[in-house]
Amino acid sequence: MPTIAIAKGVSLAPRKVGVVASLVRGRTVADALVILEHTPRRAATAVSKAIKSAAANAEHNDNYKPQTLVITEISVTAGPRLKRFMPVARGMAHPYQKKSSHIRVVVDGEKREAKPKKAEA
Repeated sequence: MPTIAIAKGVSLAPRKVGVVASLVRGRTVADALVILEHTPRRAATAVSKAIKSAAANAEHNDNYKPQTLVITEISVTAGPRLKRFMPVARGMAHPYQKKSSHIRVVVDGEKREAKPKKAEA
């Protein structure tokens, strides 16, 4: 069963995060982190944090081997928008929106063998 991590309320526009997410779709976790480390976009940090979180969830909660993890799905959806106004000339105000994103990462890989529990004497 795949492992999921969701980063909610990332204060970046979903359109900009989606471009970075498409760079790593379908790659291994190790390759994706190397690619994002060398990507000169602000969204690369948010996407790499979500991928690291999914990898940590898979390793610690679901007992996956960290070397075998592959990003099976990565999606970016729109989060809540903050509606604001910018004062402009002649006493007017122009509306604008501060956009946010939700990043959902699904990783899958090979499970580790369960360690036998030691019997306490």
